Amino acid sequence: MSAPAFDVAVIGAGLVGAAIARRLGGTALSTVLIEARDDVGDGTSKANTAILHTGFDARPGTLESRLVARGYHLLGEYAAAAGIPVERTGALLVAWDDEQLAALPGLRDKATRNGCTECSIVDSGQVYREVPALAPGALGGLTVPGESITCTWTTNLALATDAVRRGVTLRRGHRVTAVRDDGTHTWLGTGAGEIGARWVVNAAGLGADGLDRLFGHERFTVTPRRGELLVFDKLARPKAPKIVLPVPSKAGKGVLISPTIYGNVMLGPTAEDLEDRTATGTSEAGFAFLRAKGAAILPSLLDEEVTAAYAGLRAAVDADDYLIDVDGPRRYALVGGIRSTGLTACLAIAEHVVSLLDGALDVRERPGLPPPPRMPNLGEAGVRPYRDGAAIAGDPEYGRIVCFCERVTRGEIRDAYASTIPPATVDGLRRRTRAMNGRCQGFYCGAEVAALHEAGGAR
Repeated sequence: MSAPAFDVAVIGAGLVGAAIARRLGGTALSTVLIEARDDVGDGTSKANTAILHTGFDARPGTLESRLVARGYHLLGEYAAAAGIPVERTGALLVAWDDEQLAALPGLRDKATRNGCTECSIVDSGQVYREVPALAPGALGGLTVPGESITCTWTTNLALATDAVRRGVTLRRGHRVTAVRDDGTHTWLGTGAGEIGARWVVNAAGLGADGLDRLFGHERFTVTPRRGELLVFDKLARPKAPKIVLPVPSKAGKGVLISPTIYGNVMLGPTAEDLEDRTATGTSEAGFAFLRAKGAAILPSLLDEEVTAAYAGLRAAVDADDYLIDVDGPRRYALVGGIRSTGLTACLAIAEHVVSLLDGALDVRERPGLPPPPRMPNLGEAGVRPYRDGAAIAGDPEYGRIVCFCERVTRGEIRDAYASTIPPATVDGLRRRTRAMNGRCQGFYCGAEVAALHEAGGAR
């Protein structure tokens, strides 16, 4: 039996790859979305700060600044249509010394050049009215009203689900290790067999540089940059009514404090360059660093319980902009160096990449596309099933709680396994439902959740 061949293969089912596949799925082209791991969004995309950025602090004139600004509006509209939770909390940059205070006018001007005209410089009194629990000593701040929090898990799953419903073929557990070109198709060697495509889009994140070399290029190297975060209990949420940002320095954007759509408070991230592309473990040094930063910004936060800690790896490159390029002779597109703004920009990146393929491929949108999938709500700002009397009356499984910390019901777990892209692992179920994400981290519900997973949600 011959290996399947498609018009386009998109490698990497993170946020950017899923968004590109969704966009291509809206054309007449046959498209395959290839993921090395067992689930979509199981790499860099699952472990970020989940902030929907306005792009106020991007370098004006860059491709990144343009796509973040465009993506902010596109994703906001898509989230409303797909039921992705978004809270428009706003953000506050806090100046703690004279140098930081002097930097605020320049940051406001940069925001204005990026189209964010609502940012305002405020005095120390307004800073404490905005976030009363801040440590003493703040001299002033810059408000960014449009900054928001969202759910990166739901966003990634929605885009991949939308892609599949539009006709895209999803191949999980297919790590691309070899490339051969027969002049018409590129054949991608994976441990699960070859997949052919006329065109290939490289959205492989941490693996994008290695894949790029298989196509004959030597133009960048990905450095895994570990970002560790601490997640505080829901009782801490009133202390962080909005995102608290540091004034950026030459060392980077620094550590932030942010509410989450799940009702918690997050502190982080660190920024540690590593060589190991699998080093997603947390560290004692990282915890100490974050606790020291937290004590300096919002000291009473450290009196609250830490319910989780995690680390994500960002695909850092030695370039100050996105690396998006099309190699026509090789029928190949690179989408690399996306960094932490990929969540916000993903739909705009997809739009841009597909526009670059126009001419080489027929990328006109076909009529009669299905509407975006309506995703289960994981956010505390909306009504979740355990509180929905009508839903429970219609189906008692939405009233039978399995995970008591996060109030996850049997009905939600059942629905996850009946969905377009069911979870392949317990971690995948966690990202679809919040099961085992609470105070006990699965100590009480872990056995039952594992049994439901083994039974495909039907136990």
